[in-house]
Amino acid sequence: MTEFFSFFNNSVLFWSLLSCLLAQFFKIVFNFISNKELRFGIIFETGGMPSSHSALITGATSGIGYELGFDSSIFALAVAISLIVMYDASGVRKSAGIQASEINKLSKKLDPKSKVLLKETLGHTKIEVIVGSFLGPLITLPGMFFLGSPLKIVALITN
Repeated sequence: MTEFFSFFNNSVLFWSLLSCLLAQFFKIVFNFISNKELRFGIIFETGGMPSSHSALITGATSGIGYELGFDSSIFALAVAISLIVMYDASGVRKSAGIQASEINKLSKKLDPKSKVLLKETLGHTKIEVIVGSFLGPLITLPGMFFLGSPLKIVALITN
C-alpha cells in the first residue's frame, strides 16, 4: 500500500500533469479571445494555443532538473525527449493536419455526399509550442518549490 501512496508524493508528475491540464483549459480562453466564441469542447481537442504536449514535457523536464539537478544525465535525457516532442508537435503532427485538410477537400470534390472527414487540427504552430513550453516550467517549478507534492499539499491543508 505504501507504493500506492508514494505515487501521490511525486511532485514532478503532479505539477507537470497540472500544467498540461491548465494548457488545455487555456485553449478555451485563447479560442474565445481569437474567435469570439466560447467552446468548452476544445479542451478535449488536439492542436491549438497553447500546446499542452509542450507544457507537459517541459514541466516534467524542468521538475526533473529541479529535483535531480540540472547537471544530471536524467535531466539531459529529459531535455532531448522534450525537443523531440516539441519538434514533432510543430513538424510531423502539423504536416499530418495539413495533409488531412487537403484529403478532406479532395474527398468532398470527388464525392460531395461523403461523410468521411479527417481531423485537421493535429499539430501546432511554432508559437503554440513555444507558449506551451514556457507554461510547463512556469507552473511546475513554483508548484514544486512552494507547495511540493500532493501529499504535502494535503498535509498543509489538514494541519
